[in-house]
Amino acid sequence: MAELAVQDGQTYLFQGDSITDAGRRAAAAPYGIGYAAIFIDMVTAQYPERNIRFINKGIGGDRVTGLYDRWTDDVIRHQPDWVSILIGINDLHSVLRAADPMVPVELYREKYEGILARTRQETDANLVLLDPFYMSIDGEGDGFRAMVLETIPAYLAVVHEMAEKYQTRHVPLHDVFARQLQYRDSDVFCPEPVHPNHTGHVVIATALLQALMD
Repeated sequence: MAELAVQDGQTYLFQGDSITDAGRRAAAAPYGIGYAAIFIDMVTAQYPERNIRFINKGIGGDRVTGLYDRWTDDVIRHQPDWVSILIGINDLHSVLRAADPMVPVELYREKYEGILARTRQETDANLVLLDPFYMSIDGEGDGFRAMVLETIPAYLAVVHEMAEKYQTRHVPLHDVFARQLQYRDSDVFCPEPVHPNHTGHVVIATALLQALMD
């Protein structure tokens, strides 16, 4: 029977952008109202005997460059046993919108590998990489949504490359939502293609929990 890999007494740290943040720095402190909080509720309900310390360090609007700059304070100092990372959609948008600072895929790869290498060198943490995602099927034409869907495979390839290189657990969220969109309208999960509603966050939390089962 499959069991949760996160053990009693361990520390699990969530890292990412607004999807991870989900209000954790405001009224919904300390975990937010997104997938991190839902995941914590799932684990608490299913494994009441496990005393797991959870930390959410997601910051809305962040890019992998931001994660890289705050990695010592937000991750290394906590010496977590597990770190999950969901980052990339703001990096992609920065290029398409020419928003400073831009994070093209080459810089995305460099900084992403930088935080993974530091984590391996300076902690004993297990790594879990979650794919950035975009909830749209509008892949035709020259509109912005089509441009995102054309661009996102390059960023996904970086995450897949890092997951293989560092032998991490991997959550293919873009594919998970693409499968959902075969059966349901995107509004079921997200009022726009980036920020999930409660149902979308449940999908993320469920996929994350599945990736952590041994």
